[in-house]
This record gives sequence, structure tokens and C-alpha cells, in this order.
Amino acid sequence: MTTRPKYINAGGKLLDLTIPKVMGVINVTPDSFYEGSRVGDEKAIIEAAVSMISDGAALLDVGGYSTKPYAAEVTEEEEERRVLSAIRLISKEIPDAVISIDTFRSAIAFKAITECGALIINDISGGEADANMFNVVRRLNVPYIMMHMQGMPGNMQNNPVYEDVVADILKWFGKKIASLQEDGVKDIILDPGFGFGKTIKHNFEILHRFGDFSVAGLPLLAGVSRKSMIWKTLGITPDEALNGTSVLNAVALMGGADILRVHDVKEAVQTVRLMEKLKDVNKEIKQESD
Repeated sequence: MTTRPKYINAGGKLLDLTIPKVMGVINVTPDSFYEGSRVGDEKAIIEAAVSMISDGAALLDVGGYSTKPYAAEVTEEEEERRVLSAIRLISKEIPDAVISIDTFRSAIAFKAITECGALIINDISGGEADANMFNVVRRLNVPYIMMHMQGMPGNMQNNPVYEDVVADILKWFGKKIASLQEDGVKDIILDPGFGFGKTIKHNFEILHRFGDFSVAGLPLLAGVSRKSMIWKTLGITPDEALNGTSVLNAVALMGGADILRVHDVKEAVQTVRLMEKLKDVNKEIKQESD
């Protein structure tokens, strides 16, 4: 397995990935697929951020554009209004917070980093939706979470097709990684994009082969939290999908996930602790047998 970087430099704050980290989702939207993740007013935003940090989140991911399948479009002006004020608010109240801006629009990403206190760009389109995004990443040289998505939220679930879903995503990543690294971008995190232009079968195949993405030699993010691959498989609702989320997060950690992006921070942190304990005991047993 390729050795991956274990430290990410986020605005001078080193994010140690020796032990996997948890990213808490803060949705400043009225229509995210999981109602429990939506926050609107300033009080709710701060309460969510403080609670997540208290529960062990190492990162907070702020988004203002619902990317659920067939989601309605949001104007750039509206998305900007939602996210920039939220990031400013969190940065002021929690100065040490490591905040990522969840957007595929380069102008919003630029303002979030340069004006509001965000330190990381999380782009669901991997530069596909905005041709200027890579220029912004190169210019700012901030950590960049590059997610794979086939299509856009409005059409991504219209019969997604792959020859080999993992191999196809790796090829897609490879070209983009090379382009960014040639221009000196140092910190790139890969997210295969569970649920974004994939069938349920694709999602489970990606999870089963998650370790294959280590070949890129970059940190890996898994975002399965309360997604349809869980609740459709179990015949439940997103509100009932916490247990399934914890199970699949554990599988992702076994596959080498460095960051878990979740709605429920406390449970994800507990999952990481249990998996780390299992790893430590396995090492001890191996040492004793050698």
C-alpha cells in the first residue's frame, strides 16, 4: 500500500492524520437531504459548531448548496450570502476552528478563504463545474478536497455508468492530481464521492475496494453519512440511518479512510476510537507472535 501524507497544512494549522479525523457537516440550507443537519439562524450555526467541536470534530465543513440528487439550483449570490456569513461567524466565535468551504464555485471559495476564515476548499465537482477553481486552488495553495461526481446534482443519478467504477475514478483523479501537483499544490485530499453519480451497487463496490484509492498516495475522505446507500438498502429514512452510518464508517476506516465527513460527530469519533483500539491490539498480537 502506498504511504500517504499524514499531515495537512491548513493555514499554518497542522492537521495530524496519523489517527483519522472527523469532519462535521454544517448545512446552511433549507433543503439538505437530512433535515437534522440544517441550520439557519446565527444561534443555530454557533450551537452546531460548538457542539461538533466539543464532540471531537477536527474540521467543520460549511455548505450552502444542497447537492442531493435532483436538487434545485441555488444562485451564486444566494449561496455566497449563506456560507460567507456563517464562516465569518464561526471563525469569530471559534478562532481555532479548521473550516472548509463546501462549494464548487471558485469565486465563493476565494472569498471564503481570503475574507472569512475558511482554510480548506471542498469541491464536489473536482474542478469540473467551474473552470477557474483549479486556478484559485493554485493561487491560494490551500488544502483541496477533490471529490468525484459523474454529472451534476440535477442529473447525476440519471443512469450512471462505468466500465470499472474504481478504476474509472482513479483515472479521473490521476489527470487532475498531476495538473495540480505540477503547479505546486501540496495538500490534496481525495473523495470518491459516494452517492454522486453512482448506483447503490457502485457505492458498495467503492466501499469494498476503498483501499485501492491509496495508490494515489494522498489522504482519503469518506462521506457515507446517512446517504441513500444506507437507508434505501435498509428500507428506512435518513433520520433512521445513524447505525448504518457507523457501520459503513468502520468499513471505510478499515479501508484506510483518513477523514470521515459526517452529520453525527460524537458517534463517528467513537467509531474511530474503537477502530484504533482494534488496530493497536492487532499490532500487539502480531508483535507477540513474531
